[in-house]
Amino acid sequence: MNLFRNVLFWIVLALVGALLAQLLLADPGYVLVRFRGSDYTTTVASAVLIAMVVLVALWLLWTLLALPFRSWRRHRDQRARARLGEGLDALHHGHYDRAHKLLVQAAEDGGTQGIAIETSARLAAARAAAARGDAATARVQIDALGERNPTARALALAELALMEHRPTDALVALDDPAAQPLPPRGLALRAQAHAAAGQSAQAYGLLGALRQQQALPPAQLDELQEHWAAASLHEARDANALAERWDALSREARNDPAVVIAYARRAAALRWDEAAIGAIEQALDARWSEALADEYGRLPLGRLDARRTQAEHWLQAHPASPALLVTLARLGRAQGQWPLAENYLHRALAQGAGADAWEVLGDGFSVAGDESRARLSYANALRAGRGEPVVEIPGRDMRQRIHDEAVVEQRDEHGMPRLPG
Repeated sequence: MNLFRNVLFWIVLALVGALLAQLLLADPGYVLVRFRGSDYTTTVASAVLIAMVVLVALWLLWTLLALPFRSWRRHRDQRARARLGEGLDALHHGHYDRAHKLLVQAAEDGGTQGIAIETSARLAAARAAAARGDAATARVQIDALGERNPTARALALAELALMEHRPTDALVALDDPAAQPLPPRGLALRAQAHAAAGQSAQAYGLLGALRQQQALPPAQLDELQEHWAAASLHEARDANALAERWDALSREARNDPAVVIAYARRAAALRWDEAAIGAIEQALDARWSEALADEYGRLPLGRLDARRTQAEHWLQAHPASPALLVTLARLGRAQGQWPLAENYLHRALAQGAGADAWEVLGDGFSVAGDESRARLSYANALRAGRGEPVVEIPGRDMRQRIHDEAVVEQRDEHGMPRLPG
């Protein structure tokens, strides 16, 4: 297609030239030039030819005069690109002083490609300065960009502010009107700044835009969704704000164990017992989670009878759940029923429970006045936490185990386990 256009252009140009030549030969015309009292006459064709020769001569003269300057600019561009490449390589290898020097030189020798080379070089120089702990020099390089590239300048300032734990300054930099609309990297920095400033609800609200712009990998966005949702619930100052933020979460987030635990703990801290217990119960009914089962017994709330009844109902479907057995032990111990709690703890340990079960067992023995077994239980908690073998608790013979299991199976008229008489 390009060849066809070129051939067509030259054909049309030849036809126009032939037409002009025919007109000039038919009537050569007359040109009179009077200069300082002298008259110069010629034909139109000769005048046009002379003008073309003069223009070509002037163009050649200008080309020769500008050749040294053009060569120098070309050399400076090549040198700037070479320094930029060497500086980026030095930055990658951790030679920050050398990288900063080369990148600053590349920015100053940007030449005809000033904006592109200078922006890249100064941003990389700022990273090099920040990497060696020289934040002041990094800000100097960023500020040197001026208004030529406001978006790049805003992103660099926000990144530096977050590195120095100044999220408010990062948000101010990203709010620069000249930098709008923010690119995907800017949205990610804005969300990170909101989270660092204790505004996790605003960060959670940006997740949709981050996913749409593909600002971060999907796996990382899923992790941030869980983290920001839990943090936003923890930051709620009162029950109304907590309820609003909980309702604003997606259904998937409201079933996430970490998010549910954060909501339950904050509700418990606000003395909103029903919401804390109800959230865990609904989440466990929807999808079983050992973490939620363990948290159900840890909440510093009342309603012990109702919670233990619900936990025993779950135990029928999950008899081998160590977290649920430890929860039943916590609830039984809170009700003053230590023999029942001890049995649940031994069952939990038999199902693979770890340091938490040993610690609860040690607390129970300590309150019961059995100091030797309490010390042994605490020592086992430390061993279990380090992954070391534990020592068997003395006094748990076969007859005692059978007796404890019989206690669990015996229930009163209300369906509650009957204590030994």
